[in-house]
Formats: sequence, structure tokens, C-alpha cells
Amino acid sequence: MRAFTTETQRTQREEVLSVFSVVNSGRKVAMVKAYDITVPIRAGMPVWPGDAAVSVERIRSMEGGSRASVSRICMGSHTGTHVDPPAHFIPGGATVDNLPLDVLIGEAWVAEFDTSGPVRAEDLDNAGIPTGTERLLLKTRNSALWRTCPDKFCAEFAHLTEDAARRVVERGVRLVGIDYLSVQGFHDSGGTHTVLLGAGVVVLEGLNLADVPPGWYQLICLPLKVQGGDGAPARVVLLEE
Repeated sequence: MRAFTTETQRTQREEVLSVFSVVNSGRKVAMVKAYDITVPIRAGMPVWPGDAAVSVERIRSMEGGSRASVSRICMGSHTGTHVDPPAHFIPGGATVDNLPLDVLIGEAWVAEFDTSGPVRAEDLDNAGIPTGTERLLLKTRNSALWRTCPDKFCAEFAHLTEDAARRVVERGVRLVGIDYLSVQGFHDSGGTHTVLLGAGVVVLEGLNLADVPPGWYQLICLPLKVQGGDGAPARVVLLEE
């Protein structure tokens, strides 16, 4: 079994990049970069219109005389970086606590798109995505929004069209992620989600891929284990040897 020990940490723009030693039976065998692509949860962060605003309230503090500091956190199940299981759109679909870990952890391909509009099926066809990719993360102009619009929701974001969602399913992708709060457009009727989740594709939303080059990585995505949950925030990292 591999264990990871922190050697150094460095910050590249807004993204924290850690460098790890991979240790196998006490012997260092490789160096690994870890990209934290999770959006921090904080009061005032953008949320989907109509969703609960984020509140982080300190209810006990050592400064106030308590032996420990404790906060109350209130937020929606689709806040920030989060996972959509089939139950989000599909009646009777799998809930977030029942998603298999082998979908959430494993090899992932980061594909970059420079389109000013939505990502369409032909864009996926021309993106050089390797055959057999099971976990696909879409890096778009959205990643810049976490810096340029840190406190307000931006309705004009890049997303997957319904035909692109069908292409994702046809390619055998098991997990697809995007770098804003929804994989479908703000004004869309829900077809993209229905196509993906109806086919059992796990959707990962709210990533920040601004400083991640395209290519292969090891994905670790761990959503909160909310029993019967229609979604849950997640801590997501990419590992690159």
C-alpha cells in the first residue's frame, strides 16, 4: 500500500500545489504533485440562484472563554465543489452515499476548451480525449470566474450541451466534471443532467482548474457521505507523478 508524506508546499497563483514523496515499504519511489482543485467554502461565495446562501458562524470560541472553538455551517447540498449523483435528477436513482469509490477515485483526463460558448459534441470529438477515458474533467473559461467574480453568480458560463452529454455517455465516461456550478446551462431545461445521470454518469461540479495543465492525473474525489443525499460538497485533488 502506498503512503504519501508531505515534503514541500508551494502556492501557484490561487491554487495550492503540494509535492509529495510516494513511499512503498519505506523506500521512496516517486515524487507526486497534488493540485487542490476545490473551491473554498465561505460566506458570500457564489451559489446557484435559489439555493441556500453559505453561512459560517462561530458559536463558541477560545477567545470568548470556551475550551474549544466550534462553528455552525449552513449551506445547500450543491455548494461549491460538489458531486451530483443520479438521485439529483432521476427518481429512485443512486444517492451520494451509495456511489462506488472506484468511480470517484482513479485515472482522469483533463481536457481544455477555449470556446466562448458551450461545449458541444463536436468540441469533444476534436479535443483529443484518449479512447477509454472513464473520468473526464473539462477545463474552460469558467475557471477564471472564481477569480474575476468571486462573490456573485455568473449566469453566462461554459457548459455541456445535451448532444455533448450524449457523446460523453457514448464514450463510456463514468464521471464528468466541469469548472463551474453546473454542467448544464443556466437557461437549459435539464436535458444535460438527465442524459448524464440517467446513464449513471456521476457529475462533478464547481472545480477550479485554472492552474492545471491538460493531461492525465489521478483523481481523488471524496464527497461528504450524506445518507440519502441528492448531492454533497467534496474535497477534490489531482495527483501527477
